[in-house]
Amino acid sequence: MALSTWLAFFAASWVISFSPGPGAISSMSSGLKYGFKRGYWMAIGLNIGIMIQIFIISLGLGQVLARSELAFTTLKWLGAAYLIYLGWKQLRTDAMPVQVTGQEPSDFRIRDLLIRGCLINITNPKGLVFLLAIMPQFLDLSRPMPLQYLLIAMTLCFTDLVAMGCYTSLAARMLHLLRQASHVRLLNRVFGSLFILAGTVLASVSR
Repeated sequence: MALSTWLAFFAASWVISFSPGPGAISSMSSGLKYGFKRGYWMAIGLNIGIMIQIFIISLGLGQVLARSELAFTTLKWLGAAYLIYLGWKQLRTDAMPVQVTGQEPSDFRIRDLLIRGCLINITNPKGLVFLLAIMPQFLDLSRPMPLQYLLIAMTLCFTDLVAMGCYTSLAARMLHLLRQASHVRLLNRVFGSLFILAGTVLASVSR
């Protein structure tokens, strides 16, 4: 991949990464609930999902998904159902005022955030098809493909980690405001509704 081509992809990656979507909603939700340091694990999970998507594309399986109506529809409904489930769970979360301390919240599990972030991305067929559509434009067929896929994955993950870090940090700055149960209840409703909206939008899209 030529330097000029990589720079073009690097610029495109910033636009892709900062585009609002389920990943941004998840990062902000985690930042609000756990703060930046703990909530950032969600961003890492989201990027594990991106790496899995790129790996699937590099094996040629992305073409199968793009061409198979059944595979696309199945993955779409799984992703939509998972987002709606996250929204329903957020809506039912107890409205307890946030205690800003150095201790980990009782429900904080790094593994849970990693799995949740990963699932949000790998069950989003639109994201996979989008990558499948945009990545070939930056590939040089005369050069080794594995190294180019690795460079694309590293570039996109870098910009996405920065973008999700910004979303997480922005939300984490609001932690000190959540001193009353009514504030927490309102934010739970907002983010729960956003998850459900994202799931509904995903369920309604077609290729």
